[in-house]
Amino acid sequence: MTSGAFSASSGQPERRRCASGLQYELRRGDALAVVTELAAGLRLYSRGGVQLTETYGDADIPPGGNGITLAPWANRVEDGVWHLNGKKQQLDITEVSRNNASHGLLRNASYAPIAGSEYSVTLEAPVFPQHGYPFLVRHRVEYSLAEDLGLVVRQTLTNDSREDAPFVLGAHPYLRLGGIPSEELTLTVHAGTRLVADDRLLPRSSTPVSGDTDLRQGRKVGDLDVDVALTDLDFDGGIARHTLSAADGRSVTLWQDATCPFVHVFVTDKYPGRPKAVAIEPMTGPANAFNSGHSLRWLAPDESFTMSWGISASEDIAS
Repeated sequence: MTSGAFSASSGQPERRRCASGLQYELRRGDALAVVTELAAGLRLYSRGGVQLTETYGDADIPPGGNGITLAPWANRVEDGVWHLNGKKQQLDITEVSRNNASHGLLRNASYAPIAGSEYSVTLEAPVFPQHGYPFLVRHRVEYSLAEDLGLVVRQTLTNDSREDAPFVLGAHPYLRLGGIPSEELTLTVHAGTRLVADDRLLPRSSTPVSGDTDLRQGRKVGDLDVDVALTDLDFDGGIARHTLSAADGRSVTLWQDATCPFVHVFVTDKYPGRPKAVAIEPMTGPANAFNSGHSLRWLAPDESFTMSWGISASEDIAS
């Protein structure tokens, strides 16, 4: 994989673009993160050359939504329809197979850099008022490599409208553990409740986790075929952690703060070139929140909201 890197000396990105736009390379110690102009996405995070996320080629857009950030809603809106003060709002249908509006309004958007250094980059894109979402909001995404070489991501939505604006924020990273086949890894997610979805992946009820959705004791990825939202997460000190671990003890962890009470777990055999791939998606609310109201948040004019998540690895990751 090659990329046009962000220049810390000039504070300006190189002009060459890949299919996913300008590429911003962040380096600290043995940590490397590559962030894309398209959808403010995470294209790669690695430690000591050990790849900790799935990636893709220069000529490709993110397969399966790999690494993209999601605003002003995550997941799906049923039929692209919701109501604002009794008035029908019709969003574009972007998931034609299920007749849903999926993953917000910035999936195909270019984000502009507003700050950057060797260790961090901050990108921002506006959502302009449009049919189905008559609000002016800004989504800002900051990626940084911390002193411990972990990746920290902060997503901030700001309402520039004169009216309150609804939102759900999320992200869509896929984790891996170097060259170990993901199907050989163990996935652990400390969540007590799953959302029961219909065949359009729209939640209709909830129930305690069981079977393939009970990941609290760890399950082998090769035994799983799940596409499920989980909640009632175990927050320790305000942080919930979800881990992929290998038999040799090495692990990679996605963490999310308490602003994100949901995580969507997607184990798929459709990721290009991989028998199994694992997406672990932090979210502030579930699918179809614009209709159910479940964990839907509203921003007052000039108000901002920030969610935080990140990826860390065990100390022996590069051994």
